[in-house]
Amino acid sequence: MNAPTTWRPRLADGTAPVLAVLAVLLVALAFAGPAYAEPAGYLALLKRAAPLVLLAIGQYFVIVSGGFDLSVGSLVTAEVVIAARLIEGDDANTVWVIALLLGFGLLVGLVNGLVTTKLLVPSFIVTLGMLLILDGAVFLWTGGAPRGALSPSFRVFGRGGVDLPVLGLLPWSVVILLAVLVAAVLFMRGGTGRTLVAVGDNEDAVRLAGGRVDRLKVLAFALSGLLAALAAILLGGFAGVSAQVGQGLEFRAITAVVLGGVLLGGGRGSVVAAAAGALTLESLFSLLNLLGVAGALESAVQGVIIIAAVAYASLGVTARLKSRAARTPEPARP
Repeated sequence: MNAPTTWRPRLADGTAPVLAVLAVLLVALAFAGPAYAEPAGYLALLKRAAPLVLLAIGQYFVIVSGGFDLSVGSLVTAEVVIAARLIEGDDANTVWVIALLLGFGLLVGLVNGLVTTKLLVPSFIVTLGMLLILDGAVFLWTGGAPRGALSPSFRVFGRGGVDLPVLGLLPWSVVILLAVLVAAVLFMRGGTGRTLVAVGDNEDAVRLAGGRVDRLKVLAFALSGLLAALAAILLGGFAGVSAQVGQGLEFRAITAVVLGGVLLGGGRGSVVAAAAGALTLESLFSLLNLLGVAGALESAVQGVIIIAAVAYASLGVTARLKSRAARTPEPARP
């Protein structure tokens, strides 16, 4: 009798379906490209996907609590540009610049959360405004052509790794990703994580029960900003410096989260499913590239997924409202 109780939540939060799709794509990659005939090919896939998975985990915290964070792509770009300008290729500057980047990401997240909760501005508008602010600041500072250089010790997080007997080179980005994912799972299984999901489902009920709704929402945005900074460190090390390095990543992260079955509007979803959604999206695009499909199709795929997710969420809300109405007894007539 324990099996149905164990599996029902996993099916309900979308984990099982996205893992099944991911497994199919990974098998398809093995047939489509010779590079995936060995573990090194899949480790390279994980290294490429690590920044997006980190962004998806941060986006999950915000979406499951009922918000949106559209600023993460511009934040990634700003972080990489700032790092290159301040480091100037000098290894001696790496440690304090990384600390500064993480602090800046946390600050941006806190500003997003505080404006959303204290000034009661919708998170969509707040983070869209932050996106424009960061884009404008980067362009004003660089003139569209970033200056400076990242040091070798900075780039090791995105490019380096540790040699293992069977797997070969295990990228540091994969190690960091696994550590963050484990920490996120433990956080969501704790009381704060469960309350964060409850905020997305019924904010008023959490507030009446004594929950600190505003603090939880600010925490979600802060975690999103912090993970965006960490993603920028990995992406800068892997891809280098560019004024477009984070362009469109906010939409990829949202697509990955909804692909993992996380309900837009909050209240339902698994952080593991969100991470799996990001890896599924990266696997899908890798497969399309191997098959020679035009890269422009990526945006179309993301658009279809987002529209389908919104439609599914609307159907779910309608069904829940009808269910509650059916359970509510009619008032007695005089």
